[in-house]
Amino acid sequence: MLDPAEDTFRLLRDSVRRYVEKEITPKAAAWEEQGSVPREVLREMGRLGFLGLRFPEAYGGGALDARATALLAEELGRSTFGGFAITVLVHTDMASPHLVNAGTPEQIGRFLPGIVGGTTITAVAVTEPDAGSDVKSIRTAARRDGGDYVLKGNKMFITNGALADLYFVAAKTDPAAGAKGISMFLVEKGTPGFSVGRKLDKHGWRCSDTAELVFDGCRVPAANLLGEEGRGFYSIMRNFQNERIAIGAMAIGESAKALELTLDYVKTRKAFGAPLWEKQAIRQRLSMLAAKVEAGRQLVQHAARLDAEGRDCVKEVSMVKAYCGELVNEVMYDCLQFHGGFGYLREAAIERMTRDARVQAIGGGATEVMLEEVAKRL
Repeated sequence: MLDPAEDTFRLLRDSVRRYVEKEITPKAAAWEEQGSVPREVLREMGRLGFLGLRFPEAYGGGALDARATALLAEELGRSTFGGFAITVLVHTDMASPHLVNAGTPEQIGRFLPGIVGGTTITAVAVTEPDAGSDVKSIRTAARRDGGDYVLKGNKMFITNGALADLYFVAAKTDPAAGAKGISMFLVEKGTPGFSVGRKLDKHGWRCSDTAELVFDGCRVPAANLLGEEGRGFYSIMRNFQNERIAIGAMAIGESAKALELTLDYVKTRKAFGAPLWEKQAIRQRLSMLAAKVEAGRQLVQHAARLDAEGRDCVKEVSMVKAYCGELVNEVMYDCLQFHGGFGYLREAAIERMTRDARVQAIGGGATEVMLEEVAKRL
């Protein structure tokens, strides 16, 4: 039986692909130089409806499910600019879902229209200099003082750190309670005591701004507590599933595009009197990589469907993040190799894509951490 939603997803995929091919890929090299995606690009994506696919229709969203996340992420990955893709996906699927999942009606009504419209850009601030995948080890503290909370601490590796208008910040309201002492807060740019520290100079994702955040006596109204005090860890763990589907799907889009670029190259580049495609080792290796990418795509779609059905899919999502994060690096290594010396030049898309891919085995849960999550459930 055909799923009536399939037509919706097919039309959405076509729409996003056309937009990326026309408006992103030809222009994003300049954004690599400036170190961020222009805000007008995000506003345009908001006008087109791409930033609220999972959110309620009452706020301009599409009311779709995790399959939309996977579709959007894969198509953004095909742009060949990982920095652009992650800028959008942090906003749509890693930061702002915290608002819809845990926010009060007042908080949602205040912030969600701007998030969907691309006028309010978001970031999620969990990672710290000494706490990455081990979330419960964060040290940023939030102390209640009358009608406010006072935040003190530093966050590190925050995507959209300088670009964002609204931050979802994890802090310990009860340092002695471990994971049960973490709460989430809405912090707006310009709040006294909050500042963006240095922007970080990265190996890849050059058009994605990544920054350090500083909270030095940052006074946040108690009304900006997101959800219940002490429930922040559970909110973070819940949204990790969405985040990891997005990163996995993005990796599949990048891998598929890298294979397309490489196939075009080896079918025209001649060596020893014949196109490289005529070399059995090359065409068989690319065939195997194509099989692995398709396997990864099916795994992503399976996990997204389980999530859409409300089923426990921590194991499958962890597999997605581990498998796709490693696969995209495997694909890029061989695709650059088959481009030869040209692939090592900064002017080659495959060179940039190879640099961008490296972090996808690290960010959002390192491969080793993901495999431990799988192992717990075997």
